[in-house]
Formats: sequence, structure tokens, C-alpha cells
Amino acid sequence: MGLEGITKKADDFLGDNKVQDALNSDQAEDISDTLLGGVADLANKVTGGKVEEQIEGARAAADEKVGDE
Repeated sequence: MGLEGITKKADDFLGDNKVQDALNSDQAEDISDTLLGGVADLANKVTGGKVEEQIEGARAAADEKVGDE
């Protein structure tokens, strides 16, 4: 299967109503907040906080895509 086939399958999966409902749930929000916060903390630790604003911007952008808040 080529990249085009994989992209089609991913689009089909993400377009499914059940998947969208799960991604936009309170539970997904809680999990994503925990995960994204941990990743941001680790990235800040590794970079010595030198790019904290960019990391926070990336975390916030990702957070908007998952969950209900």
C-alpha cells in the first residue's frame, strides 16, 4: 500500500462519526491535556526553557484539535 492508500484510510478513519465523537469528548480532553502538558514539560526541560513560548504555542494548537474545550 502506497502513501496515497494510507492517506485515504486515515481520512476514512478520522471522518467516521464515532471517531469524531470520541475525539471531541470530555475523556479525550482530559487525556490530551495530560499528554500534551507532559510533552510540553519534557520539551521545556530538554531545551532549558529557551523556546518555551513556541512550545506553549504548539501545545495550545494541538489542544484545540482534540477534546471539547
